[in-house]
Amino acid sequence: MGFKKKLPYARRVLPTITRHGLRPVASGPVHLIFCLADHFEPAFDPTSGYKRVPRPEQVRREEAWFREYPKVIDRLRDHDGRPLVHTYFYPAEQYDEELVEMLAAHCHAGWGETEIHLHHGMHEPDTAENTQRQLVEFRDQLALRHRCLSVVDGSPEPRYAFVHGNFALANAAGGLFCGVDSEMQILSGTGCYADLTMPTALWHPAQTAKVNSVYECVLPLDQTAPQRKGLDLAVGRAPKTWPLIVQGPLVTDLVGSLRSAKPVVENGGVTGFAPMSTRRLAFWKKAQIHVAGRPDWLFIKLHCHSMDPTQREAVIGGAFRSFLDQLVTGAPSRKETLHFVTAREMVNILLAACDGRDGNPGEYRDYRFKRIAVSASAMPEQSRPLLQREVGVKG
Repeated sequence: MGFKKKLPYARRVLPTITRHGLRPVASGPVHLIFCLADHFEPAFDPTSGYKRVPRPEQVRREEAWFREYPKVIDRLRDHDGRPLVHTYFYPAEQYDEELVEMLAAHCHAGWGETEIHLHHGMHEPDTAENTQRQLVEFRDQLALRHRCLSVVDGSPEPRYAFVHGNFALANAAGGLFCGVDSEMQILSGTGCYADLTMPTALWHPAQTAKVNSVYECVLPLDQTAPQRKGLDLAVGRAPKTWPLIVQGPLVTDLVGSLRSAKPVVENGGVTGFAPMSTRRLAFWKKAQIHVAGRPDWLFIKLHCHSMDPTQREAVIGGAFRSFLDQLVTGAPSRKETLHFVTAREMVNILLAACDGRDGNPGEYRDYRFKRIAVSASAMPEQSRPLLQREVGVKG
């Protein structure tokens, strides 16, 4: 896409994110609530987004990650004794029972949680019927076969968090990589409680003008891109429209922009080009993503592609390890209290903030949405949701 075509998209957000870049870095004491949304695609071929690597390579990638990642993060824990877990958004259109079961075992061992990712409309626009079918079938496989996802007390329906492939949520990219105007309504109807797709890159047509926010949509869910406008989450007001939109940081790096003579933007992507660093941490805090009325709980949602071999240094290598060490050991001097959470846990903490809860946000990880496996183990047989009894989860 040429610069002239990109410019209208940049104009939509650049003034706001530049203003946010002028904010002072949030000073302590403050709680930093970190979520790492991993677009987990074992089949990803870095030479082309349309290709898939052979299945043996997919298995090898997963085995290496599940073996190595816990060793890297285990010694560095947050305030609540938790490691920096991933939320693994696995692509529904690439479902492989064995690969997902390997991932589920990794998550059940305490190293993260599995949620739903979807690439569709890649070659031609998808349909609402096909989108709903894919989501429901994959949702039920994750819940019934692999004991992933979550439930709300009193309901047997699996609930899930979502990330849209290629960022084209609810057909927001002008028909590219989606094609379904009513996608948000489909997500709501199939149990999605939160979308973690945003932000994109600065020039992407799907990027909303509303940035650095956690909110509920106010436009009709059956129309194109209802996430364009929203009502910010606030203390004392429970959200009514699902899924919630949980954004990551999008802030102009003013110094970097002056040096390069073009806009340089922090969008929370963890890549080889932009590894984690304490300098980037300052921009994540400048985004000031929080529930209105609870400014001392800052939500930092980052995203990565751990199965892309070109990103290994950024997601598990020396750069990542160095940052994690500085993040954890330097937190007291920065007057920061760290909480490493999954997407589900982040949303639960957001809801606790809306309900006026205070104190340690880490205590609200299971506030509303509870993991299926954990929920089953804590309930008597007759009280478990039907879906848990069907898969034989024991207390």
